[in-house]
Amino acid sequence: MPLHPQIEDWFAGRGWSPRQHQRDVLAATQAGQSVLLIAPTGAGKTLAGFLPTIDDLITNPVKGLHTLYLSPLKALAVDVQRNLMTPIEEMGLPIRVEARTGDTPASRRQRQRVDPPGILLTTPEQLALLLSHPEAKTLFGSLRRIVLDELHALVTSKRGELLSLGLARLTTLAPDLRITALSATVARPDLLRDWIAAPQPDAKAVLLQAPGGAKPELSILRSEARVPWSGHSSLYAIPELYEVIKQHRTTLLFVNTRSQAEMLFQELWQANDEMIPIAMHHGSLAVEQRRKVEAAMADGRLRAVVCTSTLDLGIDWGDVDLVVQIGAPKGASRMLQRIGRANHRLDDPSKALFVPSNRFEVLECEAALEAVERGAQDSEDPVSGGLDVLAQHVLGTACAAPFDPVALHAEVLRAWPYRELSWEQFERVVDFVATGGYALRAYERYAKLKKTTEGLFRVANPQIAQQYRLNIGTIIEEPMVKVRLVRGRGFTKGANTGPIGRGGRVLGEMEEYFFNTLTRGDTFLFGSEIVAYEGMHETEAYVSRSQGKDPKIPSYMGGKFPLSTYLADGVRHLLAHPEDWDQLPDQVADWLRLQRDASMLPQQDSLLVETFPRGTQNYLVCYPFEGRLAHQTLGMLVTRRLERARARPLGFVASDYALAIWGLGDMSALIRTGRLSLDDLFDEDMLGDDLEAWLDESQLMRRTFRNCAIIAGLIERRHPGKEKTGRQITVSSDIIYDVLYQHEPDHILIQATRRDAARGLLDIGRLGQMLARIRQHIVHKPLDRISPLAVPILLDIGKVPVPGEARESAMADAAEELIREAMGTKEDARRT
Repeated sequence: MPLHPQIEDWFAGRGWSPRQHQRDVLAATQAGQSVLLIAPTGAGKTLAGFLPTIDDLITNPVKGLHTLYLSPLKALAVDVQRNLMTPIEEMGLPIRVEARTGDTPASRRQRQRVDPPGILLTTPEQLALLLSHPEAKTLFGSLRRIVLDELHALVTSKRGELLSLGLARLTTLAPDLRITALSATVARPDLLRDWIAAPQPDAKAVLLQAPGGAKPELSILRSEARVPWSGHSSLYAIPELYEVIKQHRTTLLFVNTRSQAEMLFQELWQANDEMIPIAMHHGSLAVEQRRKVEAAMADGRLRAVVCTSTLDLGIDWGDVDLVVQIGAPKGASRMLQRIGRANHRLDDPSKALFVPSNRFEVLECEAALEAVERGAQDSEDPVSGGLDVLAQHVLGTACAAPFDPVALHAEVLRAWPYRELSWEQFERVVDFVATGGYALRAYERYAKLKKTTEGLFRVANPQIAQQYRLNIGTIIEEPMVKVRLVRGRGFTKGANTGPIGRGGRVLGEMEEYFFNTLTRGDTFLFGSEIVAYEGMHETEAYVSRSQGKDPKIPSYMGGKFPLSTYLADGVRHLLAHPEDWDQLPDQVADWLRLQRDASMLPQQDSLLVETFPRGTQNYLVCYPFEGRLAHQTLGMLVTRRLERARARPLGFVASDYALAIWGLGDMSALIRTGRLSLDDLFDEDMLGDDLEAWLDESQLMRRTFRNCAIIAGLIERRHPGKEKTGRQITVSSDIIYDVLYQHEPDHILIQATRRDAARGLLDIGRLGQMLARIRQHIVHKPLDRISPLAVPILLDIGKVPVPGEARESAMADAAEELIREAMGTKEDARRT
C-alpha cells in the first residue's frame, strides 16, 4: 500500500525508506482491520502506529479527535509527543498533537474536552476520566483510531481491566474506529490479538510480527571483590561500575526498587571523583525533577542515570550505549525490554551488563543470560476482570449519562477480561454501586445510583460524579505524603497557621508509613541528597538539608518483582548440572561444590529439605525456587502444620530461592521417627482448610480489602481540597470489612478480595503447581550443622538494615562465620 507522496518524500529526505511492517500496518488499517504489531525495540513501532493517522489526516483532514494514543507511562506519552512532532513539523502538517496526563495543567485538560487536538496522547486513567464527562459522546464521536503502546505492560494488571472497559465504551461511541496495538515483548501473541479484537467482534484483527534485529551483546560483571551471600545492594561492585560508566557515552543502570535506586546513586556519587554528570529517575521524585532528567538524557548531557521501571518502556534515548541491570532481572521478557533501551536501533546490537547482588542472583543472571540469548519470553498472560474495577467503571458510565443495564452488560461483555461475566454477577455489581449491597443498604452514603422511571440508572447527585473523578484509577499505593524542603531547622507548628518554614520546594512524595519510623533530626536519602526530618503536618513532611552520616535508606512498599517461572527453571537446571559450572565465578562454583560435599544439590524434579540444629534452635530449610510470594505463603501454611505436629516453630523467612523455618522441636528426629511426614507437610491440601483458616485470622485480607474498596469507590481517599490519611482509610475499611464478612460473606468486594489475595499477594496458583510437581519427590537431608546453600537465607533472619560499608562488613563477617560453621574449617570459608 503506497504512502502519501508527502510522507514518502519525508522518508527519502532523511535517506530512509519505510520498513515492511510499517507498510503492513498502514495496509491493514486502510483495509478496515485492527492490528497487533509485535516488533523488537528500535524497529520503529511507534512510527508504524502513527503512519496511518498522518496519512489519513493529509488525505482527509477532519476537525476533532482523530487518534487516541494510550500508554502505561506518563513519561512515554510526553516522549512520544516530542518524537511525533518532528515528522509532523518537518512535513509542515497542520496536525495538533497534545499530551494529557495527571501533570498536564488543569486549564489545558478542561479545554481538551471541548476543543480536542487531532492526536491526543494519554494514559488509561485519563481515558476513564474523559469517559465520565457528559461531553464524552461528542468528544469521541469523531474518533477513528486508537494506538495502544506497550500493550503487554497493561493487560496483566487492573489498569488493563479498566482500559478494556474503556475500549468497549469507545467502540460504542465510535463504532467505526480501529485499534493498533504495539508490543515488543510478548509470550502469547494470540491472546493479545484476541484482547484487542474483543471490543469489535465484527472487525478483523490481524497479527503482524516484524523480523528480529541484531542479537544483543550480554555479559555478567566478573568482580574481583567477594560477591555477597545475601542482600540486594551490589555495593561491592561500585568501583567497577564507575569504571564501566566512564568507558561509555551514556549508561542506564536499572534497579528493581526505589530504595535501591537511592542507595546506588548515593554510592556512585561518593565514588564520582571526576564529577561526571550522573542522575536518578524514579516515580517518587517530583515531576519537575523527572522531566529535567528526561530532557538532559534526550540532549545527551548525562553520562549515567540510575532508574527503576519508570524508564522500562519505550522511551527513546538514542545515545544510550549500555544498559546495566543491578540485581537479578526476575524475568527474561523484562530484561529484553530493558536491554532495548540501549541503542534503540534495530540493526545495531544492544549492549547490557548484569550485576548480581548476591550468590543466588549470580545463578539467576546466568539463567537470564541464556534466556535472552535464546529470545525466550516469559511475559504474563492477560488477566480476567475484577468486580471492583467493574464497579468503578459502572459508576463512571453513570457520571457521563444514565445507562440501561441490559445494554451496558452487553457492552461489558465486549471487554476481553469480562467476556464471561454472567448477568447475575453484573446485576450484583450494579446493585452494589447503587446501594452498597445488602449489608450496607441502610446507609445513605453508599447509595450512589438512582433508578429512573424509564429503568435507567443515573448518579444520585452531582457530588458523586465529582468524588468519582477525584478518586479514579486502579493504582493503589501506600498513602503518600509530600516531602517539602525548608531552610534550616525552622519548622514550627502554629496554633492556627499550621507549619511555618522558610522555603518550601517540594522534592517529591514518599509513603506515609516511613515517616512513622522517624523522629526529628533523623536523616535519610531522598532525591539524591541527604535530608533531615523536621516534622509533619497533615499530608506534608518537612525536611532540611543535612550533612549527617549514615542516613537511612527509605524502604518503599512497592516495586519488587517476582521471580519468573522460566528463570526459576533455569536456576534449578544450573544447580543440577555441575558440568555447566565453569561459566560461574570461581567463588560461586566453589560454594556449590561445598554444598555438594556437605549435603546435596537440589534436583530439577524434586524438593530438597534440609534439617539441622544450630544453637538452641532447630532449622528446616527447603529450596523451591518459586519466588518470594509463593514461599511466604508456603511458610505461613507449613508453620501451622508444624505447630500441630508439636514441632514448636518460632518463625520463618522467605527469599526468591529458599524458605527457612526455625523452632524449638528437633525436626530431624520428628521426621526420622515418623511423627512428622514431609509428604503430609507439603501436601496440596494445605491450600484448602489451612489456607482458609489462615486467611480468616490474617491482616492480609483486610489490607487487600482496603485496596478493593478504594478501587470500587466504597472508600474515597480524596475529597475536594483534602485527602484522608492512611490511618483514616484503614479504620474505615476495617469496620466495613468486619460488617461484610459477618453479614454478607459473598459480597462482591469480599469476592474481589479473595481473588486478589490468591492471584497476587499469595501466588496460590504457582504454589499449587509446585506442590503438585514435588509430590512424592521430596528429598530429606538431615545434617548436624548448617549447609553452605542455607547460609544466604539464614543471613536474612532478623537482619536490621544498616546502610553503607558497616552493613556490608557485618554481613560478610556473619557469612564467613556461618560458612566456617558449615564446613568446619577456616580455609573453606575463605575460599568461598
